Amino acid sequence: MKEIKVIVIGGSAGSFITVSQILAELKSDFCIPVFLCLHRLKNISTGFEEALNIKSNHKVHSPKDKEVIKKGQIYLAPANYHMLGEIGNTIALSIDNLHKFSRPSIDLAFDSFSYIYKESMLGIILSGANSDGAEGLHKAFLRGSYTIVQDPLEAQVKTMPQSAMCLFKPNQVLQTKAIVNFLNQLD
Repeated sequence: MKEIKVIVIGGSAGSFITVSQILAELKSDFCIPVFLCLHRLKNISTGFEEALNIKSNHKVHSPKDKEVIKKGQIYLAPANYHMLGEIGNTIALSIDNLHKFSRPSIDLAFDSFSYIYKESMLGIILSGANSDGAEGLHKAFLRGSYTIVQDPLEAQVKTMPQSAMCLFKPNQVLQTKAIVNFLNQLD
C-alpha cells in the first residue's frame, strides 16, 4: 500500500455513531486530511457539524468552494452540496443534480478524489440505506485506492456496505474498532 494522502469516508443511515467513534478515537496528531461525505437532511444546515465536533478530538468543518486541502483537517460535505476533489489540491462544491437521490453523493466523492489521488487515497464506506458509494468505491479500487467496507454484520443498515461488496472484493471488511486501529497506524 502506498502512502495515503487523503481519506474519504461515506455513510448514510446508521453511520453517525460509527463516524463519531472514529473521530473520537483518532490519535491527536493524526494529520491525513479526512473527507466525510454523509447523507443528511438537505434543509438543515446546522447541528450536524456541531454534533460531530462534540465527539471529535479534531475540528470538523464544512469547506468552502475552492478551499485548499490542508493536513490534519476533517472536512464535512455541506448539506445539499456535492464535495469533490480537484486538481491543484482544492475542494470543489457543487449543486449539480442529485445522484441516487443524494446530494452530497458518496459515489461522486469517491470518484473525484480517487481520480486525483489514485493509490494514495483510502476510501471507507459505512452503514447506509441505499447503494450510493458502491460504484464510486469500486472505481476507486480500480484506480488503485485502498478500500475498506464496514462489516455488514456490524452496520446498523447493511444496504450500503453490502452493495459495495456485491460489486467487488474490497481490500478489507472491518468493524469500527478495527477501522480506527487501521487509521491510527497510517499516520
